[in-house]
Amino acid sequence: MEQNPIQSLAQRLKANIQKVIVGKDEVVELMLCAMIARGHVLLEDVPGTGKTVLAKSLAASLECGFARIQFTPDLLPSDVTGMSVYNAGTGAFEFKKGPVFTNILLADEINRATPRTQSSLLECMEERQVTLDGVTRKLDSPFLVLATQNPVETQGTFPLPEAQLDRFLMKLSMGYPTESEAMDILGRFIQDNPLEDLAPCAARDEVISAQRAVSGAYVSEPVRRYMVAICQRTRQDERVRLGVSPRGMLQLLRASQALSMIRGRDFVTPEDVKALARPVLGHRIILRGLYGQDGGAHQVLDDVLTSVPVPTESPERG
Repeated sequence: MEQNPIQSLAQRLKANIQKVIVGKDEVVELMLCAMIARGHVLLEDVPGTGKTVLAKSLAASLECGFARIQFTPDLLPSDVTGMSVYNAGTGAFEFKKGPVFTNILLADEINRATPRTQSSLLECMEERQVTLDGVTRKLDSPFLVLATQNPVETQGTFPLPEAQLDRFLMKLSMGYPTESEAMDILGRFIQDNPLEDLAPCAARDEVISAQRAVSGAYVSEPVRRYMVAICQRTRQDERVRLGVSPRGMLQLLRASQALSMIRGRDFVTPEDVKALARPVLGHRIILRGLYGQDGGAHQVLDDVLTSVPVPTESPERG
């Protein structure tokens, strides 16, 4: 079967990223899925598992702009979005663009910045624009935020509020490597850092075309009803204070379309929906009396997926 352009693009990018990243095939695939679905990714894991390296590897694989912001408690919103600076020569204020005016933005340790600075990303992530001094400036396309945070260190951090967590299409975790993967990592990095030699393998226009084409993936009514039932069931669970919002449901739809195209189909199956339930919906579920407890949210999702009947009708067109 001939590959569709989205599958070809994803396979090319995955192969290039895997010149640096050992294993983690699922994480890489999901990150590419988020990018093609025009979503943002929150990478949460303990230090040293490769979160920043993964983000840099994706950026190096694309002929796109890349910027990194190291989030700290003294970081200001203007350090993210930019500011108006007075030019004595012209006698007028000039706007100096911040690092957010790029294609791939690495927001490193995002939970170390204050809520005020974190919120400066909200408009950028949702509307792809920056409004300052009454002037709205559009961000370049594609625009992808890859944010990282450390879940075990809480001193000097500011947990992301629910509103900002909801802006991320996916929340992913790298995890520790297996013994064989650890040996491969040592062998790959024993002489040089492969990231330094990583060359782009995809053009900016290819990503934009893929983002426009992904909505062409067919989603049958039974599969749509399956998505609705999953999201509604999360709101009805007695363990849950806040279930999946309509925005979360729409992002599950778009991510499912992207994943189906990456896997070589032009239609969404219930298996696509199941594969995306945890990364797309897990961080949108707020449990009663608990904040940021992914384990509990994932247990709720597992129970929901077990209880909601899976469609048996063929999801293909026609």
